[in-house]
Amino acid sequence: MSDTKIEKTAPFSGKVRVRACGILVKDRKILLLRHHSIGPRRYLWSPPGGGVLFGQSLHETLRREFLEETNLTIDVGEYLFTNEYIDNQYHAIELFFTVKYCSGKLKLGIDPELSSSDQILTEARFLSCQEIEKIPKDALHSIFSSTSDWKEILNIQGLITFNAY
Repeated sequence: MSDTKIEKTAPFSGKVRVRACGILVKDRKILLLRHHSIGPRRYLWSPPGGGVLFGQSLHETLRREFLEETNLTIDVGEYLFTNEYIDNQYHAIELFFTVKYCSGKLKLGIDPELSSSDQILTEARFLSCQEIEKIPKDALHSIFSSTSDWKEILNIQGLITFNAY
């Protein structure tokens, strides 16, 4: 692991982090964000979402995160499932919801927990099934490893645990 990765992601490591994440499907494509300096390939495509702040509901968190990261205003829909991710640096409890687009033009935003010089978000795009299939599995969020087709993510229920140890 490089020092750059540790510095850029330090606010997220060494503690349990509760996250609210959203699945936004538009025109049969799913919205994903590309993060650099994460994972074995040094990049990772993941649905938008982020850490729950003290006193903020999951729905409020998800609306805030979408606006910060994508410039989109959304309505939070149905609760889908919980994903638990554990490796030697991170432990995330992620609650996934469907979300509905309300307004805004997709534009890559920022992660306010990181300094302007340490941003890890590099791209925001709606990806088709064919585009997702071309991405190596270890460069996709762990929820994609539990399905053969990304559309099946909308049918997952319960708890998924991905232990990278």
